[in-house]
Amino acid sequence: MYRILKKESLNPTVTRMEVEAPLVANKALAGQFVILRADERGERIPLTVAGCNKETGAVTIIFQVVGGATMALNEKQEGEYIADFVGPLGTPTHVDGLKKVAVIGGGVGCAIALPVARALKERGCAVTSIVGFRNKDLVILEEEFRSYSERFYMMTDDGSYGEKGNVCAPLNKLLESGETFDEVITIGPLIMMKFVALATKPYNIKTVASMNPIMIDGTGMCGCCRLTVGGEMKFACVDGPDFDAHLVDFDEAIKRARTYQEFEAAAREKHCNLYKKEVE
Repeated sequence: MYRILKKESLNPTVTRMEVEAPLVANKALAGQFVILRADERGERIPLTVAGCNKETGAVTIIFQVVGGATMALNEKQEGEYIADFVGPLGTPTHVDGLKKVAVIGGGVGCAIALPVARALKERGCAVTSIVGFRNKDLVILEEEFRSYSERFYMMTDDGSYGEKGNVCAPLNKLLESGETFDEVITIGPLIMMKFVALATKPYNIKTVASMNPIMIDGTGMCGCCRLTVGGEMKFACVDGPDFDAHLVDFDEAIKRARTYQEFEAAAREKHCNLYKKEVE
């Protein structure tokens, strides 16, 4: 059992937790993830390690409350326990030797992008961070990003905070002005990462996308997290989650992600009904 040390809401739908898991905290690197279950009957959830403290043994996770499993996790309070917490899993993000990188995050994907920006900054890399949200109320981790960035761009779809537009707007301006990067790392909605890859491809800038499809076992055995990359089948849990964004078949990934929408909606409704009965 893994004790919840701290819990806070970052916005109405996103929660940050610190979980006591010293073995994971001692080995986790930027870009890796854990698979957890809120309780013994719960669904497995893959969540990126947003931070860790080797001294206290705390691992930080950030998640969006979207379905039954994340709703159950969000009902847990400080001092309570999570049943399972396995990791670190996946291949760490490559950060060594990079001198100038653009880190582009969208929505809750910023929780994955932040530890990457931090790891790059700690190695002396000049980081340009571009983050995007639908509106001001959904903004998370702004101050943290600013502290790790040489340049920082805040974008909102409706213009209610920062600049109006999507993350490709400042990226395109930078590229058109002659700006170059050793690498661009993008993490967020599939459609966002697709267009970031399209923006950088004409400039031949290496671009890495962090993929987070449906996962179950996290060892490559179930095959649920398969992706097509460069015409070959890859598994996000063991081959990734980072892949060459110019080789990822985003259209296929988007289509597969939509397959589970009805199931997720049903699970969310079921959990709401069960919770309502318990309260009554």
